[in-house]
Amino acid sequence: MHFASDNWAGAHPNIVRGLAEAAEGHAPAYGASELDKKVEHRFSEIFERDVAVFFVGTGTAANSLALASCNRPGGQIFCHAEAHVNMDECNAPEFFTSGAKLVPVTGPQGRMAPDALATAIARFPPGVVHGGQPVAVTITQATEAGTVYSLDQIGAIGEVARKAGLPLHMDGARFANALVTLGATPAEMTWKRGVDILSFGGTKNGCWCAEALVLFDPGRAREMHYLRKRSAQLFSKSRFIAAQFDAYLRDGLWLELARHANAMASRLAAGLVSTHDARLAWPTGSNEVFAILKNARLRALRDQGAVFYDWPATAAIKDELATDETMIRLVTSYATTAREVDAFLSICTGE
Repeated sequence: MHFASDNWAGAHPNIVRGLAEAAEGHAPAYGASELDKKVEHRFSEIFERDVAVFFVGTGTAANSLALASCNRPGGQIFCHAEAHVNMDECNAPEFFTSGAKLVPVTGPQGRMAPDALATAIARFPPGVVHGGQPVAVTITQATEAGTVYSLDQIGAIGEVARKAGLPLHMDGARFANALVTLGATPAEMTWKRGVDILSFGGTKNGCWCAEALVLFDPGRAREMHYLRKRSAQLFSKSRFIAAQFDAYLRDGLWLELARHANAMASRLAAGLVSTHDARLAWPTGSNEVFAILKNARLRALRDQGAVFYDWPATAAIKDELATDETMIRLVTSYATTAREVDAFLSICTGE
């Protein structure tokens, strides 16, 4: 019963086969192989326009380089207060931007509020050098709270960013999970709603180590070549990242895997709602479930092999927690089975 993280899951067999096939023979290095070019073209097909694609090894690298490409002296980058870039990347965005500052913006359940964003940007009027200058906005889709921005919500953030003359970045570590929840196309969830740069994640959804930066304006790509090289993210055998994406994007596998993970999360959430010793902290929209359980039940779960993390409660949730309750995070993946979910729920009900 593994619900600690989708990062704990292995690689899908199709991805493994793709890697094995790419291991044969010789191919040009540093992104020049035919397979690299094939996958870059596939990204353009998926997003319904010409895009520039840069393969990297981690989501932290993708996010940090995306924001580095937007930075200027005194840069202020606006993100949700609970965003991964702000809470879980060891200041990598600040490091790779050579000193930009992340400005936390409020919003319920992991989603940045457009009005709060506009207010935060207004704190840095043009020409006032002491506070620095706004350089970018970044949102997370799906969010760190397991929720999903609707298309209109993305568009509203995009409009605030556009009016301020700021590029909008999307951290899409769980991009596919959000996409299948909305039933949208990749284009509808990104550039058609004002997104300029995307961190496209595959690692959490069945790949071994595959992340990509997608620039919807290829004209911005020149500096990214140098930023990626300087950050040690230009892989000599880049074809092994391309091979993963080639298998991942073929025949809709990436969407199939995300649908399964989301379905397992929905099964888990529905089962928790029906128990007496558990409740949801808020509804989930992807493959992460945040729940509140009795501490005695948590001990029973762990004693019987369930793996998950206790999670810091938000200010609003803290007021709802009894002294014998804890909030936890449960994450499903492409590899989660209905049997695992049902075994977890049976312990929750004491059966």
